[in-house]
Amino acid sequence: MSALWNEVDEYVAGLLVGRDEALDGALRDNAAAGLPPIDVSPTQGKFLHLLTRVSGARRVLEIGTLGGYSTIWLARGLPEGGRLVTLERSPVHAAVARANLARAGLDGVVEVREGAALDLLPALVDAEPFDLVFVDADKEANTEYLDWAVRLTHPGATIVVDNVVRQGRIVDARDPEPRVRATRRFFDALASDERLDATALQTVGVKGHDGFVLAVVR
Repeated sequence: MSALWNEVDEYVAGLLVGRDEALDGALRDNAAAGLPPIDVSPTQGKFLHLLTRVSGARRVLEIGTLGGYSTIWLARGLPEGGRLVTLERSPVHAAVARANLARAGLDGVVEVREGAALDLLPALVDAEPFDLVFVDADKEANTEYLDWAVRLTHPGATIVVDNVVRQGRIVDARDPEPRVRATRRFFDALASDERLDATALQTVGVKGHDGFVLAVVR
């Protein structure tokens, strides 16, 4: 079945996403620098781009930069004058991301902040609220990231959290894998958070069987 998922992803991406030197170059340089191949897929990147546009977001927060592939997609969805702040723990990843963003002509739009996200997020409290938050970092902290995302946004803002299905393993309460257990804790927090209206969608494709949460701040 996974071969068919990949074929469908490639078919859709070929027709609706196309090739882009900045994005393709980002993936090449990420691989050359030894970054893990855990970027969103091209179709998922295009989804983030369109979601940014549809939501009318002017300020975006990304938790988990990696090499900046998803960052490019998000930043390209911003209107003129829009800004994106992205948080990355690894100095190596952050350096690769800055180079990729500069090649894409987005270094004046995106600010890459280095450090553990839970250490960096409090510094954003006094900043202008964000309109959209994309969370794609260490899964063990997703519950904390969700709380911060709500605190740093406003009613009507959009929150997207990636990798929440874990190949379907989230349905097994006895699964010992830390990221699965953390994701179940995240879903419990999401379900009880009266500040949010949310759903989750499963995805299949070149990234296997996973999914994302889409939430709107009440």
